[in-house]
Amino acid sequence: MGTRRIARERAVQFLFQCDQNPPEDIDKELEEFWRTVRLYEFEKNLDRPTFGKPVELPPPSVEEMAIRAFADQLIHGVLQHKDECDKTIAKYLKNWDFNRINLIDRNILRLAIYEMLYRDDIPPVVSINEAIEIAKKYSTEESGKFVNGILDRVKEDILRPSREPSSS
Repeated sequence: MGTRRIARERAVQFLFQCDQNPPEDIDKELEEFWRTVRLYEFEKNLDRPTFGKPVELPPPSVEEMAIRAFADQLIHGVLQHKDECDKTIAKYLKNWDFNRINLIDRNILRLAIYEMLYRDDIPPVVSINEAIEIAKKYSTEESGKFVNGILDRVKEDILRPSREPSSS
């Protein structure tokens, strides 16, 4: 799995956590989040349990730093543009209330819409495909289709050239 996919997964995890328990200090919470992620990954690869003993983590690898750098950009961007992303999601819901969207799907949609609206370096089709795969992995059986349906409609409006009335 590529570093950008992992970064997107981590971003969704952190955004979900923020929805559940909004932090007072995002940067402090991000530091704790990344420490916990690194600790989990380190202990997962040990051949023995640590049983609560203090664990000294090695310095982060180049890949870990790349994952964090990209995820942090996404997290800050989504949080900065959360209201616009939520309005965009709500605009494309049919017979569904925004608050009924499960939190994982909501944050996957926020992330993808943020990328589509504010990240010119990421093609919309990449954002959509990544969101679908993350939804399939972390959410319900139907989430991939739901996420795809919303994001396809967002993409159509983004890519559709604006039409101005002719002055003939």
